[in-house]
Amino acid sequence: MKESKTYKLALTALFAALSYVVFTFLQIKIPVGGDVTSIHLGNAVVVLGALVIGGPLGGIAGAIGMSIGDLLDPVYAPLVPKTLFCKFMIGIITGFVAHKLGHISQSNDSTHVFRFATLGAIAGLVFNIFADPIIGYWYKLLVLGKPAAELSLTINFVATTINAVVSVIVSVVIYMALRPALKKAGYFQVLRTA
Repeated sequence: MKESKTYKLALTALFAALSYVVFTFLQIKIPVGGDVTSIHLGNAVVVLGALVIGGPLGGIAGAIGMSIGDLLDPVYAPLVPKTLFCKFMIGIITGFVAHKLGHISQSNDSTHVFRFATLGAIAGLVFNIFADPIIGYWYKLLVLGKPAAELSLTINFVATTINAVVSVIVSVVIYMALRPALKKAGYFQVLRTA
């Protein structure tokens, strides 16, 4: 039991590091008035983490990794609370649909796994399509007092939608490619014992 918890902790740290690296170094920044948004694959790592290690840990990993990325970038630093919440929720929602409703860790039917991994990814990222820009708008307007909040709302919505579509495809394709190796290594048995 202790070994599987340590294993999960190590995987959570790995996904946190991956989400930081992917968000920080694989992004295209888009200036919006006095603000910036970006096209990135960080959300794909959050979804992949939720599919591999479960929703709560995948969400925690993504929230930590991408928040560190925000914190170390002066443009994004004020948005750390929003990032913590949104990325955690992506993981929670994705994991709930994929693992609790779809039981992808127990299934041997690859079509079933693909369907629920895709539905989980879509559910988590649809939440983010709306939550990230709306929370960002209110946070910028009320907390930071930025008058450019309205301008950035539309552009953030478009950028978040592009991120979501690409992230669904990338995360599900990678998960389905990794799944046979995880199964062969006995990973799903380790998950069940924790």
